[in-house]
Amino acid sequence: MLKTIKTELAPAAIGPYSQGVLAGTTLYVSGQIPFIAATMKLAGDDIQSQTRQSLQNVKAIVEAAGYAISDIVKCTVFIKDMNEFPAMNAVYQEFFGEHKPTRSTVEVARLPKDVKVEIDAIAVR
Repeated sequence: MLKTIKTELAPAAIGPYSQGVLAGTTLYVSGQIPFIAATMKLAGDDIQSQTRQSLQNVKAIVEAAGYAISDIVKCTVFIKDMNEFPAMNAVYQEFFGEHKPTRSTVEVARLPKDVKVEIDAIAVR
């Protein structure tokens, strides 16, 4: 059985997809870009603020499903410029602390709304 997860604490989907889908005990969180849900404004121009906001959006969806950050088992980070990887990684490490989900990071040519980063996640209980 599938359950759609939706929260006003993360930006609304900008296409025909869900913020999150719970399939059994596995939660799939769609890629989150660095927009502030309340204003739909970009969180900032730098990779650090954009990474932080993208992760906050992931967290909002995870928590809306009744899960916690510690339940995240996999993230994918799509980054526009791999030269900004160290700065993105520092924010990512600060966000997760001692919890270390698996991760893939790929450089892409372009992201929605021309942001610098997009992050998706999978959480399991």
